[in-house]
Amino acid sequence: MISVILVEPAVEGNIGAVARVMANFGFSDLVLVRPKCDYLSQEAQDRAKHAKPILKKAKVIKTLKGFDYLVATTSQIGTDFNVSRSPVTPKELAQLVKKKGKTGIVFGPEGPGLSNKDVAQCDFVVTIPTDKKYHSMNLSHSVAIILYELSTCETVQDRITPVTEVEKKQVMKMIESIMKKYNFKPVTKRKTQRLLWKKIIGKLFMSKRESYALMGFLRKFLQK
Repeated sequence: MISVILVEPAVEGNIGAVARVMANFGFSDLVLVRPKCDYLSQEAQDRAKHAKPILKKAKVIKTLKGFDYLVATTSQIGTDFNVSRSPVTPKELAQLVKKKGKTGIVFGPEGPGLSNKDVAQCDFVVTIPTDKKYHSMNLSHSVAIILYELSTCETVQDRITPVTEVEKKQVMKMIESIMKKYNFKPVTKRKTQRLLWKKIIGKLFMSKRESYALMGFLRKFLQK
């Protein structure tokens, strides 16, 4: 299942517009992280139009937890040296995402967008290519573009069991053990390696079987 996650949304009408866009493309799971306004206000419901059921069933949570994959959205992209903000495009995201499992597409607050802390919690970043002179977009417009790409991508994953957060954490635990064993120095280098591998694992969208194979491979290093 793919969820649309809004972090600290502050404009009631925007939340309603996002619900409407979700209905347009066949998505229904809306998650709000620490909302700063009344998402069930009359303005929000008016903007939602016929998507009021999505609005009324929205989940309110405090932290970004409970998902197998989290994909951050941002207009502030980085270079190869800024690993946490090295992005894929919406079209590339659609090719990566499997519709099984719990995947959250995370959108930041209107204006500032996602913080570095929020981005760091996600597996990788997606960005919408826009003109350099005006790269930020309205929240609901951004949601529409990404959901359009996801809705048009046909997947053939019905017989494949996707990796979950449990397997991903175990893979990362093994990688960190290898870094300790081979004494990666300085600390900043270990931190960069840890972040780099987290993003690589996120972009792979492995199956559960593939994750077990990778863990078996890493185990060989740990046994030396």
